[in-house]
Amino acid sequence: MNIDSIQNGIVIDHITAGKGLRIYSLLGLDQTDVSVAMIRNVHSSKMGKKDIIKIDADMDVNLDVIGYVDPGATVNIIRNGVLSEKRSIPAPEFLKGVIRCKNPRCITSTEQELPHVFRRWGNIYRCVYCETKAE
Repeated sequence: MNIDSIQNGIVIDHITAGKGLRIYSLLGLDQTDVSVAMIRNVHSSKMGKKDIIKIDADMDVNLDVIGYVDPGATVNIIRNGVLSEKRSIPAPEFLKGVIRCKNPRCITSTEQELPHVFRRWGNIYRCVYCETKAE
């Protein structure tokens, strides 16, 4: 398999194997018109297997999505074909507008203008309005 290097863009690396598709979906990369490479189950000496997402454009990505799905993944910013910045992504304290509350009795179900906000309690995210656990 041959995936070209990128000149300007973002590489999301060290994604736990199998979690790359969830990040891809939540970031809305399927709705962009830029080149995106999703590589699954890549051999890694450190992790065993991992997923990698390469975005061939300098665009804003919601780092909270990455931290929510896989804290500890890294985001590499590539400029002019060279790594210019590398960030480890921690789990965010709050998630706003990333996932939706599944509770049909939650106020977000009836009040459409309210944002879906979740707060982290340990390793679990709960809706700030009704405390329903995120899935």
